[in-house]
Amino acid sequence: MNRTRIIVALALTYAVLGILMNSVGVVILQSIRHFDATKPMGSTLEACKDLSVVVASFLLATRIPAIGYRRSLIGVMAVMAVACAAASFADRFAAMQILFVVTGLSFGVAKVATYATIGVLARDPADHASVTGLIEGVFMVGLLAGVWLFGWFVGGDQTGRDWLHVYRLLAAACGALMLLWLATPLDERSAAAPEESNTAWADMARLAVLPMTVAILTGLFLYVLIEQGIGTWLPTFNNQILHLPPAMSVQMSSIFVGSLAVGRLAAGMVLRRVDWLVVLLGCLAGVALLILLSLPLASGAGHHAVSGWRDAPAAAYLFPLLGVFLAPIYPTLCSVALSGLPRHRHAAMMGLVVIFSALGGTIGSFLTGLLFQTVDGAVAFYATLAPVALIAIALPTIRRRQRLTQDIATA
Repeated sequence: MNRTRIIVALALTYAVLGILMNSVGVVILQSIRHFDATKPMGSTLEACKDLSVVVASFLLATRIPAIGYRRSLIGVMAVMAVACAAASFADRFAAMQILFVVTGLSFGVAKVATYATIGVLARDPADHASVTGLIEGVFMVGLLAGVWLFGWFVGGDQTGRDWLHVYRLLAAACGALMLLWLATPLDERSAAAPEESNTAWADMARLAVLPMTVAILTGLFLYVLIEQGIGTWLPTFNNQILHLPPAMSVQMSSIFVGSLAVGRLAAGMVLRRVDWLVVLLGCLAGVALLILLSLPLASGAGHHAVSGWRDAPAAAYLFPLLGVFLAPIYPTLCSVALSGLPRHRHAAMMGLVVIFSALGGTIGSFLTGLLFQTVDGAVAFYATLAPVALIAIALPTIRRRQRLTQDIATA
């Protein structure tokens, strides 16, 4: 088994799907400009992808081991190659909705297959963490590359349809990865037999009613509501509130993605020395401070022409930096949730995490889009302070319940 080739294939597959999943903000902006979509209509794209991930997790996840991880990834890349090729000819908003439904289903299948394959490859727990970190790192690089890739095509758009040619490039990438998987053998015999789906659902239901789980899922739901609401609507905020050109609006949103990457890497070192509750409360304070500092600058931005990054208002640089403080919250809460459980219950807990994350992303994008439609965009982002405060209230409860993890282990 060619371990290196498999890891490369996993990382690139995950990164390409990440580019497509993270392109919602760009597609919303372009759909509003060229497909006559309203802002609430644009926010439905978040629901199309996130709810499809939930559907894939429930209906397809239990079938993936029987189909095979490698064959599942081959199928995902084949489907996405066709979907991207078709999207390059889109002439209405409904085509974008269909694309994100297919993307969400594919990402749900690929995420299960990817993490299961890491388990097959890992030599020990430390190696598992190393491979996972590498793949997640490439995923973040993919997100950054995707912002610039879409920005480049948007910037070169002359007809209102030229930007769709980005999907031809992505279709080619998916086709190449399908061929790579066809040429890459994977020995899956060491994979553990899957549990029966009804048993997994029953365990998920028992976990869902525990106080510790409720507190953690509430925190995760609110976190994703914040992150997706900001990430999805940041290009539109840059364009309509800060008056940046469309291509530059997309490109400058990469600061937020880069900030998330920096925050994740930095948190890994800080959490070795500082208690997680102190770190997360400090991060929430940093988020609130940046919102209060940067949004007044956005409201004061003039309507002068912006021709380059040097001309951009300070808010375009300052506001996305809150990603540094947001980034540690999600992985830390997931770690707290899983560390209090025996390993055989991790899958059930992660199922709940996926569901509540998807719901948080969908609702966050929709609410932010609704606020953008009815009030000033800066005011829409001020509303982020409410879930930030609620997470801060939930964290001490999670810490208290963490000391009572016995009720989770024996439930």
